[in-house]
Amino acid sequence: MQLTLVRHGEAIPEGRGQAQDAKRPLTPRGHQQAQQTAAYLKDQIQPDVFVVSTLLRAQETLEHLQQYFPDVPVFLCDKIKPDDKAKDAIEWLSQLPYESIVVVCHMNVVAHIAEQLTQQPYHPFALAEARIYEQAVISNGLSTQQKAFIPTA
Repeated sequence: MQLTLVRHGEAIPEGRGQAQDAKRPLTPRGHQQAQQTAAYLKDQIQPDVFVVSTLLRAQETLEHLQQYFPDVPVFLCDKIKPDDKAKDAIEWLSQLPYESIVVVCHMNVVAHIAEQLTQQPYHPFALAEARIYEQAVISNGLSTQQKAFIPTA
């Protein structure tokens, strides 16, 4: 099975016209980053499902992927926000009955998910970075990173 982890693109800083972190949109640069990542992934994956955070910046990042995969269903997940525990996210993801899952979420949770799945040292994700993993099932220590992409925008 394939799991693709994507961090959202650049968002406006907290406190600049937005009262809540959950409502921070992508900047124009963030949209460029998300578009570059989506353009890369369109030739690398065939997703069965998208899983996206409930926060706006992750949803806006996902919209760029949906341009290439308009018929793929989307699940909103409230276990992949910045301060959520990777353990809870992995447990939730492991229950999904799909062979190719794309997750769009946030630092720090995305890097902790990758750390636990691969049993490799913690390595932060760049903005709009995508990493593609292969594994028999989603569980700690069973994933191997196959590819990665960091946008240049």
